[in-house]
Amino acid sequence: MKKRDIVIGGYAETAIDFKTGRSAYDLAGEALDQLLERTGLDKSEIDGLSVTTALSEAQNPFFAVYMTEALGITPTWLNYGGIGGCSATGGVARAMSAIRDGMCKLAVVMSSDAPSSDWRSNYGAYRSEFQDPPGVQGPPATFGLLMSRYIHQYGLDPEALGKIAITQRAHALHNPNGYKKFQKELTMEEYLKSRVISDPLRVLDSVMFCDGANAFIVTTEENAKRLGLKKMVYPVAYGEVTNFNGADPLADITLSGFTKIGPEVLRKAELAPKDVRMFQPYDDFTIAVMMQFEAFGFCERGEGSAYTLRTDLSFSGDLPLNTGGGQISAGQPGLASGGLNLAEAVRQMFGEGGSRQVADPRNALVTGIGVIPYGRNWGTSSALVLEA
Repeated sequence: MKKRDIVIGGYAETAIDFKTGRSAYDLAGEALDQLLERTGLDKSEIDGLSVTTALSEAQNPFFAVYMTEALGITPTWLNYGGIGGCSATGGVARAMSAIRDGMCKLAVVMSSDAPSSDWRSNYGAYRSEFQDPPGVQGPPATFGLLMSRYIHQYGLDPEALGKIAITQRAHALHNPNGYKKFQKELTMEEYLKSRVISDPLRVLDSVMFCDGANAFIVTTEENAKRLGLKKMVYPVAYGEVTNFNGADPLADITLSGFTKIGPEVLRKAELAPKDVRMFQPYDDFTIAVMMQFEAFGFCERGEGSAYTLRTDLSFSGDLPLNTGGGQISAGQPGLASGGLNLAEAVRQMFGEGGSRQVADPRNALVTGIGVIPYGRNWGTSSALVLEA
C-alpha cells in the first residue's frame, strides 16, 4: 500500500557545463544556496544529508563528511550513496526511511560532480588487464556489446534510437540549464551519419561528461507545511535491485533489474503503464531508454523499436520522455546524473516546466542506472514514482 506522509518539498539544479574548473563542493554550495533561496528555508532546519559519490572525488573516502563542512551543516543522519546514477532516487528512499525512524526531520539529497574538470575514479574491484578484453574502454564499449546482443535476439531499427535522441534534443532546446553546445536541433540524417564509437553504438547514442549539481528537500508533509513550503510531490513507490541475476554466469545481458522492479514499483503505486503521465528514465545511452520501455511494460520484450516509433514522446505527447533533454542532450554531470532526471520530474510536477511544461503532470516515473560491468547488464537499477 502506498504511503503519502513524506514529500519532496523543493529542488535545485545548477547549469550543466563542460570543464568548469570548479569542484564538487563548489557546485554543491551553489545548489544548496539555490535550494534555500527557492524555498525560503533557514539552513539550520537541515538535520539530514545524503551525498552521492562523485567521480571527481572518488578517491576521498570522507567526501560526505567533508561535504557537511563545506555546506556548513550538522546533520544527525548522513548517507553516502555509492550506486551511481541510482544514488539520487536511492537517497530519497533512504531519507524517507531515516525520517520515519526519527533519525532526522528534514534531509537534503545532494548530488554534485565535476568529472570533466577533475577525473579521479578508478574502478578497482578487479584487474581490468585480466578481466576485460583489450580495447574495452568503459561504458560505451560495454553498451555496444549489450546493443549487439539485443540486435542478435530481437533486431533493432536504428531510427527508433534516433527518435529518442532527436526527441530529447528538442526538449533540451527549452532547458536553460542544459549544456550550451547541445542547444541546436538534431535531425535523423545527422543522427544516422554520426560516427560509430563502439559498433553498433553511435556517438549520438551517448552522453557527454560534464559538471553540475542538484539537490532535493525530503521531509514529512506536516513539517513541510509548518515550514511554509508551498509546493510538494509525494514519493509513493520505490524499487531497487543490484547485481540482477548475479549468480548466473551466463545471464541474458538484455535482461536488466528493471524486469524485476519495474512491475513491482508500478503495482505499489497502483498504476498501470498506460497511467504513467511522464517518463524520466536514466539515459546514459539511447538503448537503455528503449529497453526500459520494455521492462516497465509499455511494450513487450523485443518490441521496443516499434513502440518507440509509433509513440509520441514529446512533452505534449502520449508519453513525455525526459522533458529536459535528459543526460544525452542536457549533458551528464558525472554521478550527479541521476538527480538530473529527478529534478526534471519535480520541476514538471511543480508546474515550472516553462515552454516544455507537460499538461496534467499528476505523476512521474523516474529511474536510475548504476555502472555496467563487462559482459553483464548494468549493476544497479532503481525506480521512483512521484505523485502530485
